[in-house]
Amino acid sequence: MTIHLHEGDLPADIFAPGAALAVDTETLGLNPLRDRLCLLQIADGRGDEHLVRFPAGYDAPNLQAVLADPARLKLYHFARFDVAVIAHYLHVTAAPLFCTKVASRLVRTYTDRHGLKDLVRELLAVDISKAQQSSDWAAETLSEAQKDYAASDVRYLHRMHAILVERLARDGRTEVAQAMFDFLPWRARLDLMGWPDTDLFAHA
Repeated sequence: MTIHLHEGDLPADIFAPGAALAVDTETLGLNPLRDRLCLLQIADGRGDEHLVRFPAGYDAPNLQAVLADPARLKLYHFARFDVAVIAHYLHVTAAPLFCTKVASRLVRTYTDRHGLKDLVRELLAVDISKAQQSSDWAAETLSEAQKDYAASDVRYLHRMHAILVERLARDGRTEVAQAMFDFLPWRARLDLMGWPDTDLFAHA
């Protein structure tokens, strides 16, 4: 396992065609319109993680092409936020997608703990640290702890995806999960348009 840090963009052709990709982002906060994208993590599940920093804008044609590729499934934990951030800063819709948090809520109805740390612990018996979650991702130099934390956010998504796909099928919830995944880019767009907390389907 190697963590690769890239400035501005991915190298060309580092992922096999059609390979599913785990994706995550680090920002300066939780408001994508205010808190800029600092880092994007991406991995194909073969052992290496790639971190892309954006020191001088968001012109990243190799990364943008990979994220927008309709032949590649993108794996997220809490896709709603990451897809919105990517759309706002990189101007692509990073789909089709699978969200492990949505899948967890559909099949792990015996708990209300659906964070990445809890999910990795239960499904894979691995403990991950979240100590760097609130650190300064715009720092001129990222610490080794920051880089390892960022990489860990994509390190386990392929393995959890395989388990959650089986559980969705077991519980007869594959179809509804897929419908939710298909809608998530639109939910992210609504967030960016100013409706983050509004249920537009509600009567009142």
